[in-house]
Amino acid sequence: MAKKPLQIGDIAPDFELFSDGGSKVKLSSFRGKRVVVYFYPKDDTPGCTTQACGFRDKYHVIEEQHAMVLGISPDGVDSHIQFKNKYNLPFRLLADTDHRVAEAYGVWGSGSIIRSHFVVDENGRLADIQIKVSPEDSVKKALETLGAKTSAQG
Repeated sequence: MAKKPLQIGDIAPDFELFSDGGSKVKLSSFRGKRVVVYFYPKDDTPGCTTQACGFRDKYHVIEEQHAMVLGISPDGVDSHIQFKNKYNLPFRLLADTDHRVAEAYGVWGSGSIIRSHFVVDENGRLADIQIKVSPEDSVKKALETLGAKTSAQG
């Protein structure tokens, strides 16, 4: 039986994954802060780099909105370290090597992650859900949900 898709207002599924720093990161430990959780298929590929660098380039705006970013893919910690260092990413990348978290969020399909993002509010509830989103639209829509003032050109 298919699981009911997540909806805005639902409690975000909690998770604990290893980060690029080697420590475990638990979503619920960020209660009181807004979190953009974005899922991407693979480190250092064109679309994933566009999405990651988009969040990097707007990170100061995200922080001004009292929010943070967590990127999740099925790549391992070593791959995340290389990707983060290559593009100077200011946020943590999490290794979902068995894709349990992607499955919990309904973004695992056909052997890969479906590019998406979720904005989790201060209370751990989903404030925005974007599945099958383009790399550019992911950043723009997350900023809109956070209430960030951005120019049309970003």
